[in-house]
Amino acid sequence: MKNYIAKNYTNIVAYLIALLFVYAAISKTIDFENFQVQLAQSPLLSAYAGFISYSVIIIELALALLLCLPKYQKFALYGSLGLMSAFTIYIYLILNYSDFVPCSCGGILEDLGWTEHLIFNIVFVILAFTAILYREKKSNPVKSLAFPFSISLATIICSIGTVIALFLSSEHIIKKENNFTRRFLMHPIIEDKKINLDNENYYFVGNDEVKIYLGNKSYPQTLFSIDTAFTDSVRIKIQPDNLSHTFRNIQIKVKSPYYYFYDGSVPVIYRGKLGDQNAKTISFNDAFFTQFVPIDSTKFALRTLSRKTKELTLALLDINADPKIKLYPTILEKQVDGVFDVDGGLISNNNTEDLVYIYNYRNQFISLDNKLNVLRRLNTIDTTTHVKIQTTVMKDGRHKFSAPPFKVNSRTIANRNLLFIQSDLMGKHESRESWKRAKIIDVYKANGQEYLGSFYLYKGKDSNVTDFWATDNFLFVLIGSDLKRFYFREPIIGHFKNKEGKTENL
Repeated sequence: MKNYIAKNYTNIVAYLIALLFVYAAISKTIDFENFQVQLAQSPLLSAYAGFISYSVIIIELALALLLCLPKYQKFALYGSLGLMSAFTIYIYLILNYSDFVPCSCGGILEDLGWTEHLIFNIVFVILAFTAILYREKKSNPVKSLAFPFSISLATIICSIGTVIALFLSSEHIIKKENNFTRRFLMHPIIEDKKINLDNENYYFVGNDEVKIYLGNKSYPQTLFSIDTAFTDSVRIKIQPDNLSHTFRNIQIKVKSPYYYFYDGSVPVIYRGKLGDQNAKTISFNDAFFTQFVPIDSTKFALRTLSRKTKELTLALLDINADPKIKLYPTILEKQVDGVFDVDGGLISNNNTEDLVYIYNYRNQFISLDNKLNVLRRLNTIDTTTHVKIQTTVMKDGRHKFSAPPFKVNSRTIANRNLLFIQSDLMGKHESRESWKRAKIIDVYKANGQEYLGSFYLYKGKDSNVTDFWATDNFLFVLIGSDLKRFYFREPIIGHFKNKEGKTENL
């Protein structure tokens, strides 16, 4: 047996590697869609998933064939050494330099952990390397092995260098450019608590250090509060000092220690102390508005319609200033009509003084300070730089869609330096079945052009995700009449900590 192995070592290794490549290629081909999705989730090669998914299968099958042909076996062994070296360095980078570790690649190796997979690949690198040297020594016993040794070493170095270059390039594309290949984070949130509310019409309005607050579309005067442990809840009916207005769209916002009860179509703003049902009028007829964000007890950021241009614009309302309202017409950048093309959401960045405006129909969001100075204009990972809408201006000056709009971004929340955006667009290599069962949340840094990753928020059996809210420790989600609490894990929670590693607000 030893003599047989010694005599046929090169062929044994060649056939063994060929068998591995054939099996791996067939496994990938049978479940090709899943293979592409797994590559797309790779933190190293996400940007090249389409190209690599085809290339790997073709190379594996070609090398398997050449390994079985004596004339081309030498060339194929060098190719196998390079490919296995590439696989090996890929796993090493995953284990040591990746933001997260993705799922395994399937097939017979699916049950192996990444460390075991690394050892498996190293064994095959050694087999290919020794088979090359053995073949050269057997064909010419007196010839030095320096040349095949150098070529083998160069092959390994080139393969490693190529994978590292792809890794660095992919990281740049995924984090800095708009390639629209999502990277799904590995279990960044874990559900741990749930309560059932009395109806499906609640929405989040804010939080303080110990409680979250919800409004209700069916009962607009209701402010519901619950502690973050879901052990104690309070419901109050807000009593404004004047209810004689013709209300159309009553809403509530909370910025501790106050809540704000308002309707921009009147326009009126009431303010009440948290825990007190009585709310007093602090602004009436100062400015019509469609969106409202409290900055402090007397200053508010608004989105309104300019009387002069008939276009949407951001504004500051200071009830103690003269004049009270100041417009900032250059913040929202017009592309079509200045109304629908700049439509989006104005939100506060929870636990900071900053604001964010996210466009609905293009891949951009704007970070602002509390004086509405633009800090930075940043992009989401989709490629819709220009809105895809068709609008018509009616005789009375109203704007209407003349064709269904192409919506990019939906509901958005921000906490500290992270932005959580519900996307309405499917990225490359994503499962349609998952899209039917869940909402996609993309996570970005609000203070720099960087996409961190995505995760799913799964719908209920007969209900949808209607709203969500982030604090330093938890993500709260409304799904039908259920209020669910998810706790954040790395890498999300790490972005909410200070330099000493402690969470600043609980």
